[in-house]
Amino acid sequence: MNAFSRLPVYVDVLVVGVGFGGLAALHSLRRDHPDLSVLAIERAATAGGVWRENNYPGAACDVPTSLYSLSFAPNPDWSHTYGAQHEIYRYLRDVAEGFADEIRYNCALLDASWNDTDQEWTAQTEHGPIRCRFLVAAPGALSEPGIPSIPGSDDFGGTTFHSAHWDHRHRLDGRRVAIVGSGASAIQIVPEIVDKVEHLTVLQRTPAWVVPRLDRSIGLLERGLYRRIPAAHRLMRKLVWAYREFYVLLMARRPKLLPIATAIAKAQLRVQVHDRELRRRLTPSYTIGCKRMLLTNKWFPALQRPNVTVTGALTGLTPGGAIDDAGTEHKVDTVIFATGFTPTTPPIASAIRGRTGDTLADTWAGSPRAYRGVSVHGFPNLLFLYGPNTNLGHSSIVLMLEPQADYVSTTIGTLRRMNKTTVEVTQAAQDHYNAHLDLELDGTVWNSGGCSSWYLDDTGHNSVMWPNYTSTYRRLMATFEPADHILRSESRPMADPVDDVEVVR
Repeated sequence: MNAFSRLPVYVDVLVVGVGFGGLAALHSLRRDHPDLSVLAIERAATAGGVWRENNYPGAACDVPTSLYSLSFAPNPDWSHTYGAQHEIYRYLRDVAEGFADEIRYNCALLDASWNDTDQEWTAQTEHGPIRCRFLVAAPGALSEPGIPSIPGSDDFGGTTFHSAHWDHRHRLDGRRVAIVGSGASAIQIVPEIVDKVEHLTVLQRTPAWVVPRLDRSIGLLERGLYRRIPAAHRLMRKLVWAYREFYVLLMARRPKLLPIATAIAKAQLRVQVHDRELRRRLTPSYTIGCKRMLLTNKWFPALQRPNVTVTGALTGLTPGGAIDDAGTEHKVDTVIFATGFTPTTPPIASAIRGRTGDTLADTWAGSPRAYRGVSVHGFPNLLFLYGPNTNLGHSSIVLMLEPQADYVSTTIGTLRRMNKTTVEVTQAAQDHYNAHLDLELDGTVWNSGGCSSWYLDDTGHNSVMWPNYTSTYRRLMATFEPADHILRSESRPMADPVDDVEVVR
């Protein structure tokens, strides 16, 4: 859809978001339902999702590139076994080019309401309203930066920004910088900026378990092999996938094996950190895996540079400094919040109103629940990608998003075969599914490891993680269960010509 096109008045399927999930949905729908009208809207100017937003120094993936591409768009040209942000971002834009006619950029969703009489959604966007039969929400779980409320923030005289909104106009050379956090973003940023700044203060609330990052460059010969023999590339993907599935044993199925990972992490800490007091401050008190294990070889060496101070959590800001939890003020002129995201309170949940008029946020009340991570009772014809309890602590989210996208297509296909137009999961089916899920989660390290993580919502419930193998989830999503749903019919079937479907150019 070109820049001069207006939105159609009606489409059969509206997809919100053009990251990995949105692209997977477009592919499945085009493959299985070429006669349906499908449109994706994206709030930004390009595809890319989290890899568009997170362009801070050192940004890279902690999942092997073998698994970090869509199965219908394999990429044999990754330069490393772990992809850098710029490569992943370019890959997603390249894939999106194949769906250019079905995507409208710079078009954020403002509100969406279900009309029970007409059995369709009315979505308000930055470019006007659009009606649709199905609403597919693919906003990504790591799309909204989490910035803590800090006393004195209004008085601070320097520059502040979140790692996901990196201020590239603000030069760090010669500055006194504070970085808040010691998680996945911080461990990538610090090694990249430590040589530029005059002094770096790392304000750490909780240390993280760190394990070696076994990255290597992929040579031209290997890349050429993957291009010429795609089966070799697929085999490598399967081998890496099987290896990463082993992590489920550690975190969810056989937590007694976790001391293996602990021994590896402690060995790296002993080898790389010689100062006993610093080593103590960098040793977590919770079970490894309770928070996401961090892959890096550069974090500990960077923290031992003479211009680095590692201290406690940030408790306040002054006009010219940052105060740690011991009450010590550190003189800084720049504060970078590497404080992660808010996956349990996604902004899109406040914009979607279901059958009763309540928003998804009202329904969830701070604790997201869904059937198979994609459907919510009270919200007919709404299908989520990367919904509640579909995140992984061990492998690629692409392995979860693609079966979700196929499930969207299967759901629509089932309804068409049954001459139905509306689907809504029953409350009983949703409750039964989540009760079983909660039992599985109870035995995992994420629930019992003794840490506070972004996996847990405001109620203390784990509404983020999937407690089993990706293969188990893929089998689950391969079928649609009509008995778990309320199915309704309406006089006008999908894909019937209507006067207002055509795009006005």
